[in-house]
Amino acid sequence: MGCALKANMLQEWRKHFILEEGMLEVDCTSLTPEPVLKASGHVERFADWMVKDLKTGDCFRADHLIKNSIEKLLADKKTTADLKNELQDVLARLEGFDDKDMQAVISKYKFKSPITGNDLSEPVAFNLMFPTQIGPTGDFKAYLRPETAQGIFVNFKRLLEFNQSKLPFAAAQIGQGFRNEISPRQGLIRVREFTMCEIEHFVDPTDKSHPKFKKVADHVLTLFSACNQMDGNPAKEWKIGDAVTQGVVNNETLGYYMARCHQYLLKVGVDPRRLRFRQHLANEMAHYAQDCWDAEILTSYGWIECVGNADRACYDLRQHYKATNVKLVAEKVLPAAKNIDVVEAAPVMNILGKEFRQSAKKIQTVLSQLTPEQLAEVELELATNKLYNLKIDSETYPLTDKMLAVKKYSKTVYVEEIEPSVIEPSYGIGRVMYAVLEHAFRQREGDEQRCFLVLPPLVAPIKCSVLPISNNVVFEPIIELVREELARYDLSHKVDDSGNAIGRRYARTDEIGIPFGITIDFESEQKPHTVTLRHAESMQQIRLEISEVGRLLSDLSTGRQQWSDAQAKYPKFEANSDE
Repeated sequence: MGCALKANMLQEWRKHFILEEGMLEVDCTSLTPEPVLKASGHVERFADWMVKDLKTGDCFRADHLIKNSIEKLLADKKTTADLKNELQDVLARLEGFDDKDMQAVISKYKFKSPITGNDLSEPVAFNLMFPTQIGPTGDFKAYLRPETAQGIFVNFKRLLEFNQSKLPFAAAQIGQGFRNEISPRQGLIRVREFTMCEIEHFVDPTDKSHPKFKKVADHVLTLFSACNQMDGNPAKEWKIGDAVTQGVVNNETLGYYMARCHQYLLKVGVDPRRLRFRQHLANEMAHYAQDCWDAEILTSYGWIECVGNADRACYDLRQHYKATNVKLVAEKVLPAAKNIDVVEAAPVMNILGKEFRQSAKKIQTVLSQLTPEQLAEVELELATNKLYNLKIDSETYPLTDKMLAVKKYSKTVYVEEIEPSVIEPSYGIGRVMYAVLEHAFRQREGDEQRCFLVLPPLVAPIKCSVLPISNNVVFEPIIELVREELARYDLSHKVDDSGNAIGRRYARTDEIGIPFGITIDFESEQKPHTVTLRHAESMQQIRLEISEVGRLLSDLSTGRQQWSDAQAKYPKFEANSDE
């Protein structure tokens, strides 16, 4: 059931984004060579802060330990009002804390190991990636990918060509991500292997408008802006068009994906009253990001980040260019040709090769990436001292005026190179799925022991049950007719012809979230054969011919029709005894 629910959610995600937005879909390897993740910064910076129990060695994620410890104090009646306000302020700023901030909080409030009550170590960085080796010798390092995005970035040139070298365009990927979490917990919320759905929308950094933004401009979202968080104000409802116009959300493309994200989450069953978009605070936002909004869903574990919507600017493609010296740029035709002044390094490679051998190529690469300001410094050093000391990592390479010159010239250009900005929506499907299950949980009014799930027919694992009123053999050919009709429309179904009372069988199918039930009774024997169709949430029923069941259920499952439409068309069925 869980597998089918997840598959249906992924199928709708692909339709909602990839098909409707005309995206390019890729499927990249989960094994990522170390140089790729070094260039992206993951090897150095993809870490969480960890503390250890000084006696037992038990490890805890520092921010989670602080959050849980604060929540216990807030729930304690002995905690003073002043201390509660202080702790609430710490919680609001926790996302942006570094190791020193966390150590200060742990020391100030004397937080201990939650298991033993022992003292804790100072926070240390723990890299979340799983290392591995490629090849029989084990010399080539690699990692299981912590995100699917890097596969899209390194394939940017091919994707751009496939899009006829035009911006904007979007590429998407559905696949597994792997993170060596310090303390996995909370079911599907924090796990070491999970399914990600990511989009990289490449756009001209000087024009982040979106051609379809007008269609969603009046869409209302609950926005928890950085200003509201810092001022202690609650989230506020905004039309996304107003939020972009007033600068609350950075640009149209980011706003468009936030609106589309909201539409998708509602489609698959997230309660709109328990959904908000929280803006990253300045101290938690990546240094290269221009704006970032997390779609957060309220569950029994609190507000859980399920989708990240970020404007990552030009950072990723620029980092891979620096590592490979392969330009990851697009070209834009200029309205008119223009003359530009060019300043570039001109190394004499045959002399460099003799002097520095294998390092010559590396030197050439670094020289080609120098800015005009840096080249002016090079030119001055060569003119003054006949020597320029080029530093690469920890090495210094003395370059004489025989090895290197600085060229200046003018040229006419008809196009200009653009380093695309990237708008990235990133979905954790497992978290969304968990939230949907919590939000779908119901209890029958007046009978709280009767629990059931109200899953949207669009993603429900089984669309309908087939329930003969009894296990009489006369119903078998009618059951087969119903199954053939459902199969024609690719509708998943479950036959329950056990001898239990029909009410008990209704309850059993309601419990696992089957939205519709087809009941075959003695009236069904008459021709044309008819059955009743039951709506699980309302327990109401209608009667219709078997030949119409497949099309109606298909329409109800895809949202082309609502249950109220079916009630208006078909006669109501009153059971003698239901449940």
